[in-house]
Amino acid sequence: MPTPPFDTLMQDIRRCDLCRPFLPAGPRPVVQASPQARLLIIGQAPGRRVHKSGIPWDDASGQRLRQWLGIDADLFYDPRHVALVPMGFCYPGTGKSGDLPPRPECAPRWHGPLLAALSQVELTLLISRHALNYYLPAMSRQTLTETVKSWRQHLPARLPLPHPSPRNNIWLRKNPWFEDELLPDLRLRVAELMR
Repeated sequence: MPTPPFDTLMQDIRRCDLCRPFLPAGPRPVVQASPQARLLIIGQAPGRRVHKSGIPWDDASGQRLRQWLGIDADLFYDPRHVALVPMGFCYPGTGKSGDLPPRPECAPRWHGPLLAALSQVELTLLISRHALNYYLPAMSRQTLTETVKSWRQHLPARLPLPHPSPRNNIWLRKNPWFEDELLPDLRLRVAELMR
């Protein structure tokens, strides 16, 4: 029996070593997707812990993200409901102030065919500056705060979010509207999608 095209695409992504020379820990693409997924989350790139486990968002950021969404780990890690597609599928290594940015080769190579296969997606969450700049280029001159504050203008298809990293606690304290206004709306939308 021939392999379905989506399965072939996922196998190709998981075997990708396009950026091998630039990845200090070596390639290990981390992605979760299924053609049935209705929620797509586009983040940055796996961190060191995710690189080791091979499980997307397997860290404190992932815990907070699931709280933001109002869903548990079982639902979050069910690819029939949630697609987890980073801008760079492999851990890029560490720089002076944290993880390096996603490799620039990854999204242009893989996002087009992968997102085309995710035809049931109704809401895409764009998490952090790399995803925002790539998918909302008209907003690239705005600050992250300005872009996230304009969240209503991107609905119903897209929603910009800051990174859920604990490093962003100060940002969250300075922007109470995020938890007061955006998160309740996000949870309602996600609950509707997960039905």
